[in-house]
Amino acid sequence: MSSDTEPNRDGGLYERRIGTPRTTDEVNGYWLFGFGVLLGLAGVAVFLLTESATTARGIGYALAALSPPFVMLGAVIRFPLRRPGTALGYLGTAVSVLGVVWFVNVFPDGWFRASGDPAVITVYGVGLLLIGLAGTVVPLLSDPVYEDYERMRGEAAAATATAEETSGELDAARDELAATESELEATRGELADTEAELETAREELAATESELDAAREDATAAEAAAASLRESKARFELFEDASGRPRWRLRHRNGNVIATSGQAYSSRGKAQQGLHSVRRNALGAGLLRIETPSAEAEAVADDDGPEPDDAAAPDVAIPDEAAAPESRATFELFADSADEWRFRLRHDNGNVLGDSGEGYASKSNAKRALSRLRDHAAAADYLRIDPAAFEVYEDAGGKWRWRLVHENGNVIADSGQGYASRQKARQGLDSVRSNAGGAGLEFPDGDDEGRASESKATFEVYEDAGGKWRWRLVHDNGNLIADSGGGYASKSNATDAVERVSEYAPDAGALAAGSAAFEIYEDTAGEWRWRLRHRNGNVLADSGEGYDSRSSAVEAVTRVKANAPGAETVEK
Repeated sequence: MSSDTEPNRDGGLYERRIGTPRTTDEVNGYWLFGFGVLLGLAGVAVFLLTESATTARGIGYALAALSPPFVMLGAVIRFPLRRPGTALGYLGTAVSVLGVVWFVNVFPDGWFRASGDPAVITVYGVGLLLIGLAGTVVPLLSDPVYEDYERMRGEAAAATATAEETSGELDAARDELAATESELEATRGELADTEAELETAREELAATESELDAAREDATAAEAAAASLRESKARFELFEDASGRPRWRLRHRNGNVIATSGQAYSSRGKAQQGLHSVRRNALGAGLLRIETPSAEAEAVADDDGPEPDDAAAPDVAIPDEAAAPESRATFELFADSADEWRFRLRHDNGNVLGDSGEGYASKSNAKRALSRLRDHAAAADYLRIDPAAFEVYEDAGGKWRWRLVHENGNVIADSGQGYASRQKARQGLDSVRSNAGGAGLEFPDGDDEGRASESKATFEVYEDAGGKWRWRLVHDNGNLIADSGGGYASKSNATDAVERVSEYAPDAGALAAGSAAFEIYEDTAGEWRWRLRHRNGNVLADSGEGYDSRSSAVEAVTRVKANAPGAETVEK
């Protein structure tokens, strides 16, 4: 059996033309056989072309003599011989080549034509004999069992080495598996700890939600309590004491006097101003305990002044126009150059404290607007708009709503729906605050690309049935939490309004307005102004001029609140 290795399957000429060899010796034997044939042909050609007894003729003899050893060796090694036979074939070829080389050295001078050179012929013949023995006798004399044993022992040694290598890899794999199991066990422990922490967090969240619910209930109760405080069961009375000087007292509807002014005033207007101060500051005032002698305290408590003639139906300070505070200003009602009726509030020093801000089609409309200003100015709260602010108000139907007012006076967003309570309206307002800044933008009726939402709401810009463009802010739960209120002439205008709401809503202040509220804002020229807005959204009056600072605008509002209720009206 041949001990040669598997052939190198490189797609050579032998494989392409003859077939796939089983061993490398099969390929080598083929090429040696062909090489021997070529040597023989070359030797014959040189012999025919050269003269006898010349060196060239000797080379022809040598080439022809080399042909038999290579032809025989090629045939022998192609056989499936064992290693000794193959080795003996190569040895015989080497001996024959040695004999040919010796022949070239002695020819022609040392070569006898009749007998040649016996030594050269002997060496050459021994080489051919060895090649013949390698192909015939040696395979018969070799021990195949021993050779198979050696081969198997080599294979076993190789298998043992492979097994040892595999065993090492297996041990390494076991170590990695053990390490992985340890890591997995540690991960299971961490997972168990995380689940325990998560359960604790759930319990804390449940406790927090319970506390939040309790806080909401407390807030609702507090709001109800505040509402009950606002719905007073008492009223202020203005009267003159025994010396003829004005005073005030707070009488419960059961007839008991709850509080008195404690001092007399120089005029009825001063008394009413003191009354206003008590109304503004009593709710939320602190408590200071003062030790007063009993006799003095009883004397103060008994000094209620004489019972007035109209005690059964006392004069209520607010909003009775007959008891209006003393005013140092006058309303002027006039027609402008466009024949529209306007009014302005002019102080006795000549300064204009405020005006109607717009013209009216008739004198009666202007008078009604002036009357609303008188009714609402004194009790109106302040709302600073910088550059926008929320107003929470109660509409004519008793529903609570909110609107977002820009400093230019435009309402840029409203609640879109009424709420059952002020608290619900504030919750809707807070939802807009928290979601408008990062809300996405969509165009349901068009192909324009919007933007992704970073909050829990999305702005939708759409065209209504009347061809106007509007927007609405829709929560992820499907609820409508705000809309544009009015329509816009173009999609771009509606989109710009969305951007303004996104910019202003998160930081806008809020005021729970009553029937009206003063809005203090900075105009485009950097001057501060005020306007009085009714809860229906209409502007009742504005400053008519700008002020250098916000405090100056606030002082102007204070003067309007002090003078408007009691100001007389004259026509110009």
